[in-house]
Amino acid sequence: MLQVENLEVSYGAINALRNVSFHVEQGEIISLIGSNGAGKTTTLHAISNIIKKRAGEILFEGEDITHLAPDMIVRKKLIQVPEGRRIFLNLSVRDNLEMGAFTRTDKDGIKRDMQKVFELFPRLKERVSQISGTLSGGELQMLAMGRALMSNPKLLLLDEPSMGLAPILVDEIFEIVQKINKTGTTVLLVEQNAFKALSISNRAYVLETGKISKEGLASDLANDPAVKEAYLGG
Repeated sequence: MLQVENLEVSYGAINALRNVSFHVEQGEIISLIGSNGAGKTTTLHAISNIIKKRAGEILFEGEDITHLAPDMIVRKKLIQVPEGRRIFLNLSVRDNLEMGAFTRTDKDGIKRDMQKVFELFPRLKERVSQISGTLSGGELQMLAMGRALMSNPKLLLLDEPSMGLAPILVDEIFEIVQKINKTGTTVLLVEQNAFKALSISNRAYVLETGKISKEGLASDLANDPAVKEAYLGG
């Protein structure tokens, strides 16, 4: 579904990504794990063409999207939930969700997907008319994910969905990621909470200083001594 080949990104003299290659098959949950500064968010931004790539190729469903404009990538239904949520805080919950469907014209489909979002996130339905800036951190993350789902994504890029959340909310968010995947949406997950990420993933890749150092089944990586020592608290 997604093929990333020899991706390179630089920030001035700093090589943020070096020959990064990986793939995501339809129906999978794939995790990119690694420490701060490893290049995880940069990878997602490069896929969405938010930042300029120095080299590499990105294929989505067999189509070369390496140089496609970010808005056109969204229209291909490759959707990113950014780190930090990036919600329109002065708009209502409903307005934010409707913004997620701005590329769509199928009114009946939009209405159905709005109901699906409310089924996944009942708290958003309770707060549908509330100004988004008054929501809690967990509710903002739910809104960011719900807004992305309103685009009816084929592939969902999730950037640090658990960041800043209480443990009980982290569990809830990861359960929802699994539910989203079971409804047919493929997920590429960037996450510092390596234990939780590996627990719900099919496969995973470890990024270290801009390079992929390990890859394999998530269950295998969760039991890898080096991964356990570096990312899973020993």
